Amino acid sequence: MHAPSPTLASECGLVLLEHRLRVGSTMDEAHRLAQAGAEAGTLVLADAQDGGRGRGGRTWASEPEAGIWMTLIERPSDQRALDVLALRTGLALAESLQPFCDGRITLKWPNDLYIGAGKLAGILIEARWRESLPEWVAIGVGVNRRVPDAFPGAASVRADEPRDDLLRAMLPAMRKAAAQGGSLTAEECAQWAARDLAYGRDITEPRVGRAMGIDATGALLITEPRGALYAARSGSLVFAGEP
Repeated sequence: MHAPSPTLASECGLVLLEHRLRVGSTMDEAHRLAQAGAEAGTLVLADAQDGGRGRGGRTWASEPEAGIWMTLIERPSDQRALDVLALRTGLALAESLQPFCDGRITLKWPNDLYIGAGKLAGILIEARWRESLPEWVAIGVGVNRRVPDAFPGAASVRADEPRDDLLRAMLPAMRKAAAQGGSLTAEECAQWAARDLAYGRDITEPRVGRAMGIDATGALLITEPRGALYAARSGSLVFAGEP
């Protein structure tokens, strides 16, 4: 794959763009750079990953030229904003990637983007702390530019969409989302509701019940079988009938 445009970093509002042909994980590279003092707005972008990962230790197929594999370093200080950063990033990516996709993008709590039944993109947030404050956060994103050979049921952006064009749309939106403070606004909650893949569906994880949207703190609201409302703040969402 060709190297990014020399002007791409400035066009996207980045401080530094570190391009790699192949890495184990852009997340690990980002943590290494942040530990060495990399500024907020530093991006690690790879053509391929040997050990890309998602939440819960899951792997992500990172085949050469098949997608966008990247991690953005930011240095937020607002704990409430950090709690909802995965959801806020998902909203930003859904809006910015929609013009490059044929189907409508939906959001699956807390960190996945879908088109129909196929996963389009995933988000992984990892923070490093100094005492009780976040020192930096690494925002890892994987987006399919074509359907991976290993996951034929996945979704992708339209064929032949240039990587630089996708990055020009995604990165300013991601940086804006990371800079926003506080919990989710009413507008953001409404935007999530408009793209919510799970609303009204029966689920088995993180708790058996029916998914009923999210609240301003980013919690998944679940109506339990006996009618009680439960707010799940961690875990992964599994639909009833899924393995």
